[in-house]
Amino acid sequence: MKKLNIPISEEEIRDLRVGDALQISGIATTGRDAAHKYMVETLIKGAESLSGEDQAMFDELHSILNGGAIYHCGPIVRNDKGTWSIVSSGPTTSIRDEIYQDKVIEAFKVRVVIGKGGMGPRTLAACRKFGAVYLHGIGGAGVYNATAMAEVLDVFKKEEFGLPEAFWKVRFKDFAGIVTMDSHGRSLHEELGEAFDRQFKSLLPSA
Repeated sequence: MKKLNIPISEEEIRDLRVGDALQISGIATTGRDAAHKYMVETLIKGAESLSGEDQAMFDELHSILNGGAIYHCGPIVRNDKGTWSIVSSGPTTSIRDEIYQDKVIEAFKVRVVIGKGGMGPRTLAACRKFGAVYLHGIGGAGVYNATAMAEVLDVFKKEEFGLPEAFWKVRFKDFAGIVTMDSHGRSLHEELGEAFDRQFKSLLPSA
């Protein structure tokens, strides 16, 4: 099991390979569909003319994500007298953000994308070009994952996006997963898909 602390350097990322078990500690953020759309269509596309809340969000996210991690997750949360905590935090399906993820990796210098199910060629190319990995989170273990989200530091856009889609700024403590897309062009999801297709074709009756 390899352990990395945020901020993570490009050299540390390039040292990882598909199949590596990894634990991450440090400040990260969640981000699902609405968050990725906002980052790309508002913050990145409008970067030259941002002001007010949008400029503040760009600066905040750049501070969190530069050398850091984004978790595809809509956590179940609890508010106890004004203090937020994570109750459950299973990873959500990542492929929905394929149209945005490469741009987010490039603009915010993200090192680790966490989710489930893998992502496509655009994200894989960005991982290779900019030095990032895709970490497959532990599905079906939301309460366990929540124990590694040790502290909620802030929440952004919860009124606009709703609680599951908001940016939850959290402190990871040994958040665990498996590297399934690395910075060297390998995708375990792609390889398994190709192997499945070959096996399936071998079972079909010949014409």
